[in-house]
Amino acid sequence: MLSHRHIIVAAAVVTSLVVGPGLAVAAGTGTAGAPAHPAAGAVPAKPAKSLGDIASSAFGTVRSPAEASVRQQSKAAKAQGAAAATANNSLAVGVGVYGTSARSVQAITWINSDIAPLDLVVDWGDGTSDRINGVGTGQGIHDHDYAALGQYTVTVTVSDGNGETTTNSVTVATAGTKFTPYGPTRLLDTRDGTGAPAGRVQPWAETRVKIAGNGGIPEGVTAVALNLTVVDPTGGAGHIIAYPGEETRPETSNVNYTPGQTVPNLAIVPVGADGYVNLYNRGGAAVDLLADIAGYFTSSEAAGYTPVGPTRLVDTREGQGKVPGWTSFPVRTAGQAGIPAGVSAVALNVTVTDPQSDGHLTVYPGDRQAPSVSNLNFRRGQTIANSVIVPVDASGRIQVLNGAQGASDVIVDVVGYYAAGGSAYVPSSPVRLADTRNVEGGSISSQGYLYMGLGVGAPEFTGFVLNSTVTNTQTDGHLTVFPDPNSIDRYQDGTYAWPTKPNASTLNWKAGETVPNLVQADPGVNGIIDFWNASGGNADLVVDLFGFYMNR
Repeated sequence: MLSHRHIIVAAAVVTSLVVGPGLAVAAGTGTAGAPAHPAAGAVPAKPAKSLGDIASSAFGTVRSPAEASVRQQSKAAKAQGAAAATANNSLAVGVGVYGTSARSVQAITWINSDIAPLDLVVDWGDGTSDRINGVGTGQGIHDHDYAALGQYTVTVTVSDGNGETTTNSVTVATAGTKFTPYGPTRLLDTRDGTGAPAGRVQPWAETRVKIAGNGGIPEGVTAVALNLTVVDPTGGAGHIIAYPGEETRPETSNVNYTPGQTVPNLAIVPVGADGYVNLYNRGGAAVDLLADIAGYFTSSEAAGYTPVGPTRLVDTREGQGKVPGWTSFPVRTAGQAGIPAGVSAVALNVTVTDPQSDGHLTVYPGDRQAPSVSNLNFRRGQTIANSVIVPVDASGRIQVLNGAQGASDVIVDVVGYYAAGGSAYVPSSPVRLADTRNVEGGSISSQGYLYMGLGVGAPEFTGFVLNSTVTNTQTDGHLTVFPDPNSIDRYQDGTYAWPTKPNASTLNWKAGETVPNLVQADPGVNGIIDFWNASGGNADLVVDLFGFYMNR
């Protein structure tokens, strides 16, 4: 059994290093104040995905072949007659453009010509261009950073010495996207036919949620923040997979359920070209599904993300006392945990504990009435958490409603905020980064942790959107995800210090439960994320990646 393991991705060299489980140490071993010694035989043979594999789905390529080139002659060349017109019959240029970061692209050109040298101009579509004189035939590589997110037409023009030119172009969108708060509003409820025909989603079947063009949501959205809730599964256990319409279904999971359980989970899901998100029920139970939107992402300048903490804003067990049934209370976010005034929305982890009856929590802007949606559903006596993205009012305030007959304790931890500037989100195809069940002795021991070097050496990666699932739990407990204070060099040379777990939680469980939760994980200054098992027994951890934030 492992008390902590590591998974390293060198984002700066995305095609060379792999994500691979590493060494383990046991909590509490070693001398006081010193790091523990690595356990023998803890390195599995099979590597996981490389960040190159992950990024390939995020940074797509748009191409136009040389055959699509448009040739033109100058007036002087036309005056020379037919001889000049046939002097360079092979003149053509192909172009391919792909993203290299949220705002950066690389253009690859392929030039055919009977004449050299040539002059080449790359017009980036943003009012800037690169001119290169005296180039030859063959391949050329050209890099560009856009000042703003958006859609641009990249035009390549090649000229020879006889006054002939050829032009080719492609239209590209920056890989990065930014957030616009929306709602919270219910888009799907299979119990009453909202957004889809009424009726349970059967085992091994799916339903679809229309996103683009639905209500005030614009066409062309790239991703959406949805709170997904599985209601009263009957017949077995399973999980829900959320993925873009018209695309291949991944092998990851967004919401895990067991019979009779009503369980929510936030998901940030790419939207298909058809404007839909698919929800696949992979399991043995027929389920009802709810989907509430908190906002959407587009390839244009809007609100960017800044991670903070995690930092605890509210714990009603400490002074305030339980929240009475059907009562709401305000939470001020502006000025707390480094959150400035004027933000659009905040990213939270909200936990209910010791509720006196079944119910739900609803989190909403402080200047509005409570909407008919839920962020967190619970049973009497249950402790359960969920990630929440919620717009704030002009004063930076939100409200939390206890939608239950009985009183409940509520905990609110903040993990980040959306505001002008900030980092852009790059959605990727889902990929499984870790599954400790697949490693002999791989479960995380009590008060131990797993660390992932997802942003080592790459400070432009400011956050990672992950779905963390804890399973095979032996005792009650919680998981806390936070930046590691150690550098990767300290882990490699054995001089690391045992981290101090912050007073915050990401997900909570009872013994024997399987519990998921989305986490917008901050890699910190060292590019390393810790997953801490705060329980009295071992637990297995599954981590899926859905995208990342970049500041350039």
